[in-house]
Amino acid sequence: MSAPLIPARLRKFIGGIGILVYLAAWIWAFTSLYDYLPNNRAVHLIYFVVAGMGWGLPLMPLMSWMGKADKKIGQ
Repeated sequence: MSAPLIPARLRKFIGGIGILVYLAAWIWAFTSLYDYLPNNRAVHLIYFVVAGMGWGLPLMPLMSWMGKADKKIGQ
């Protein structure tokens, strides 16, 4: 598989903006949904574990794309 045509510096900038936008939407969604939870500690625990750890998995492909090395000239 060949390296992407976008330079690494630009990929990291685009990815950084994408991560910030995604996290802002994630935080907004989970804080908005909190009002609809039942008043139960077990439900809150599960909710905050999912909200706290669940944001990273969808971002892994973006982070992988950001971390690809530039293609060497002449290859």
